[in-house]
Amino acid sequence: MTGNITSLTIEEIEQIAQKDDFHIAPFREDGETYGTPTWIWVVMVDNQLYVRAYNGVNSRWYQSAIKQKAGKIEAAGMVKEVQFEPVTGNINEKIDDAYREKYSNSPYLQSMISKRAKAATVRVYKEDNRNE
Repeated sequence: MTGNITSLTIEEIEQIAQKDDFHIAPFREDGETYGTPTWIWVVMVDNQLYVRAYNGVNSRWYQSAIKQKAGKIEAAGMVKEVQFEPVTGNINEKIDDAYREKYSNSPYLQSMISKRAKAATVRVYKEDNRNE
C-alpha cells in the first residue's frame, strides 16, 4: 500500500461527493493490481461515500469490490486507496434521496434508484489502521 494515502477526511468526502468525476478501481484477483478505473456516480450520506452499480450485482467492478474489499478511487483531483463494503437496509432510502438530489436532471436516475442498482450498493471508506 502506498504510504502517503491516509484516511478520508470529511472535507475530502464532501469534495468528492460534489463532483461528477468519480472512478472506482477495485483490486484484481491478485489483490495487488488495480482494475481498470470505471466512472460511476457517487453520493454522500451521513458523511460517508456510497456508490451503486448501474447493472446491479453482476457488474464487473461490483463483483471485484465485494470479493477484494479494497482498491482505489480517483475523484476531485485525488487518488485514494480505499475499502469497500456492501450496504443493505434502511440507509438505502437516504442514498436514494441523495441520488435524487444530485442527479435529478439525469435520464439514468430511475435506474440508479431501482431495485437492481440498490442491491449493488457499496460504501467506500478508508480507515487508517497504521497505529496497530
